[in-house]
Amino acid sequence: MASMSSHGSSSWTAMQNKEFERALAKFDRDSPDRWHNVAKAVNGKTADEVKKHYELLVEDVKIIESGGVPYPKYRTIT
Repeated sequence: MASMSSHGSSSWTAMQNKEFERALAKFDRDSPDRWHNVAKAVNGKTADEVKKHYELLVEDVKIIESGGVPYPKYRTIT
């Protein structure tokens, strides 16, 4: 499964991830030049990098939703 902190040789900081999230909320799938605009909002990333980051995120969500990641075992506090 992909890690949100790094994808291949391209590292993502917590700040870049936050910028990415905000940009995705602003530029939805119907926005013209979506990846170019998202990249402009994420310091140091290209349109190709943000698009790949999104694609990996979508794959992670699919794995989680299909049950590929077990639920954590939480302790109950009494």
